[in-house]
Amino acid sequence: MSDFDSRLALLGWDPYFDQKFKSIAEPDSVPARVIADFAAEYVIHDGAMARRATARRVDPAVGDWVAVNGAVMSGIVERRTVFSRKSAGVETREQVLAANVDVALLVAAATDVNARRIERYLVIAWQSGAEPVVVLTKADIADAPDSMRIEIESAAAGAPVIVTSAVTGEGIDKVTAILRPARTGVLLGPSGAGKSTLINAILGSEVMKTRDIHRSGEGRHMTSHRQLVQLPGGGMIIDTPGLREAQLWEGEDALGSIFEDIEALALRCRFYDCSHVTEPGCAIKAALADGTLERGRFESYRKLQRELRAVAARTDARIRNEDRKKWKLIAKANRSGVRP
Repeated sequence: MSDFDSRLALLGWDPYFDQKFKSIAEPDSVPARVIADFAAEYVIHDGAMARRATARRVDPAVGDWVAVNGAVMSGIVERRTVFSRKSAGVETREQVLAANVDVALLVAAATDVNARRIERYLVIAWQSGAEPVVVLTKADIADAPDSMRIEIESAAAGAPVIVTSAVTGEGIDKVTAILRPARTGVLLGPSGAGKSTLINAILGSEVMKTRDIHRSGEGRHMTSHRQLVQLPGGGMIIDTPGLREAQLWEGEDALGSIFEDIEALALRCRFYDCSHVTEPGCAIKAALADGTLERGRFESYRKLQRELRAVAARTDARIRNEDRKKWKLIAKANRSGVRP
């Protein structure tokens, strides 16, 4: 391996990206990784140094490997993993949050644990292809953080849950161990969850800006752009602005990774197309009735299922036609008083 390849390897370059790069490379172009996105301008690292660059006919995300000619990015290397969400607003459009991530650190403050929100971020993580890990921050000011961990573990479907405190140092070594050399992580979570503070604790210095934290633990995320930070141990981490709307993108299969218990129950229903509403022999209704399935968890599953279906319907004519036929049948049944 050349010295150039060795330096790129520290940024996550490997034979997969080398092969994909060759298929898009123009004469005289070199590979580099996008490490910061300032909207009109980017920062890239070519293994030797970080420098500014602009994009031509491409829309890169932080974590992308790109082909660069001078100070212009002309191509994006095929992504291994990609974090996407539906862009905020009415328009159905994919927004890429980060690319080529190995592990997704889903950050939530232990003072404000919301299992339903964690489920949503877990679906986004599984859709991306990265390994999800839930990180609870601010354990030093939370009431019974271990109880919070147990609650989240029940919703995390086997994903590790790490309790941390930037003040006491609790759990920081466990997070650092996950981010091994040449491995890339991304921090996802709402504003004020403590993502930048967590990075500072890992680095051991105040690199990321944070707001003063109130005694209640309230704080606002200061990150205004996405950027990749290289860690002393050789790993990397991408910080993202807090997500006001963590809307899902494509990939309904990801629900099975989070709600395996619900999908297993559905297989035991008497009817294969059971709607879990009025049908006899419904295993879901039985589990809700005897308390073995939490109603909030089931409602979260159905809500996420509807969101993914709606996104798919806007881009798939077949699904739109199926939904149109279904609602015509329901409207006709309502007029006749007969259940479809």
